[in-house]
Amino acid sequence: MTKKYGKEVQQRITAKKGTLKMTNAVKQGLLIILVMLLSATAGVWFYYYHQTDFETLQGETYKWRDLEGNWVIINYFAPWCAPCLREMPELHHLGNNLPPNTSLFAINYDVLTKDDLQAMADKFGITLNLITANEETRLPITKPPYLPATYIVGPKGQVQAEILGEVTADILKDKIAALQARAL
Repeated sequence: MTKKYGKEVQQRITAKKGTLKMTNAVKQGLLIILVMLLSATAGVWFYYYHQTDFETLQGETYKWRDLEGNWVIINYFAPWCAPCLREMPELHHLGNNLPPNTSLFAINYDVLTKDDLQAMADKFGITLNLITANEETRLPITKPPYLPATYIVGPKGQVQAEILGEVTADILKDKIAALQARAL
């Protein structure tokens, strides 16, 4: 009887070993699936790595990781916002006298086509770097609750200050200087 029991156990072990054996076709199929998954993952990574975060009206493209190490000022405005239009000369002045490692961008609150944005910039004499707002624009801030609104993004890509309301070039210069001193 022990021999019979021994054979049953031996048959079960043999059966289990047989299920663990993979044919070359199964191995090739699994290898193909693995290569496809790795290719898809690499493709997604490559797409996101090379995708830009925003584009300016002038056609320049930017990625936030390329702006790391710099201070970035983003001003939300609209042509229907009187305080926004009043602060534009101040922003132009600041744009011409930016502290080192600082960039200034403005973004229209409403989504406009490039042609409409250019027409608005021409109408109001806006020469700042205007971000073209669309569904692909990625900023480290959300639309503000009201206008005008100015954000200062620090060298690590995080919002360091939110200024709701009209600003002057001096207010922004002082705020950046204070933030830079605090960062040291």
